[in-house]
Amino acid sequence: MSKLHEMEAASGKDLSREKTIVRTSVIGILANVFLAAFKAAIGLMSNSIAIVLDAVNNISDAGSSLITIVGTKLAGRQPDKKHPFGYGRIEYLSAMIISVLVLYAGITSFVESVKQILHPETPDYTTVSLVIVAVAVAVKILLGRYVKGVGEKVRSDALINSGADATLDSVISASTLVAAGIFLLFHVSLEAWLGAVISIVIIKSGVGMLKDTISQLLGEKNDPDLAKHIKQTVTGFPDVQGAYDLVLNNYGPDAWNGSIHIEVPDTYSADRLDLLIRKIQTAVYQQHRVILTAIGVYAVNTRDAEVIAAQKTVRELVFAHPHVTQMHGFYLIRDEKALRFDIVVSFDAKDRRAVYADVVADVQKAFPDYTLQVAMDTDFAEE
Repeated sequence: MSKLHEMEAASGKDLSREKTIVRTSVIGILANVFLAAFKAAIGLMSNSIAIVLDAVNNISDAGSSLITIVGTKLAGRQPDKKHPFGYGRIEYLSAMIISVLVLYAGITSFVESVKQILHPETPDYTTVSLVIVAVAVAVKILLGRYVKGVGEKVRSDALINSGADATLDSVISASTLVAAGIFLLFHVSLEAWLGAVISIVIIKSGVGMLKDTISQLLGEKNDPDLAKHIKQTVTGFPDVQGAYDLVLNNYGPDAWNGSIHIEVPDTYSADRLDLLIRKIQTAVYQQHRVILTAIGVYAVNTRDAEVIAAQKTVRELVFAHPHVTQMHGFYLIRDEKALRFDIVVSFDAKDRRAVYADVVADVQKAFPDYTLQVAMDTDFAEE
């Protein structure tokens, strides 16, 4: 596949994803506006604070869907001089705004519920109003599952948050039915108390959504599965003896750039190495849609038996330390009395620098005449 065809295919995927998100959000807006209108009318007629708050919550959900549409459109803008990596991260900002709205709705509902507890009003339910609320529960359950499912399919955190919020709304609506049933059977009004409990659940959900979105904006570790499959693709090429130092940078749900180091025999010529790197970049993009902007090279000594034996000795010394998970980039230059390699020390180690120092000390003791160049790397996909 030519680069032009690859870019056209990627552009088509982006456009299809954007249309899917917008279409799903529009469905969410229409459903929530209709539900809000019905619930507001019923709540006012039956003097039910719970149903009125539920209607307000539906309006906030419609606003969330509108924010999702705007965020998706802005995120789809083409890269420019100011933002050469594109605008994909705007989707995370949209998800954060929705999280704040959920949190605000929960706090507002809690305040209103407390007011109702302090100054209770007797509700007046009718069969028609309860039937409509029951239908609203069913609609919200279906809407929540649909929106969240589409969000997971197209990797849209904004849709996933909206779907989760819709599911919570169905619980709120169902609780109003429970409260109504208790009132009709026992003439005890628990609406306000139930509203307070549900408000706390909503607040907790909003805080969780907000934490997840902020974590993504700050930058999380590599997806272990994605990292594993990329390395498998890279090491699947002949003569690639190892793939290390994979770093993935996320610029939106489906926008990944990265870099990696590969180990190849020291007999590779520059033109042969250039061809190999180009093939790796193409394969990784086609299979994983990740652009490898840089591929570093570690040359593996294959022609000197003493150097190969020295590498074996070093590996034994290095992996004698339980918290060392990787060693790569080994190279020994006898004329310069220089020895270099990289190690990865697990985050599980109590003191990573201490482990590194112990490794260097052990190798230096075994090779006292050599100058060591040992780098402590990080496995960004460590589980």
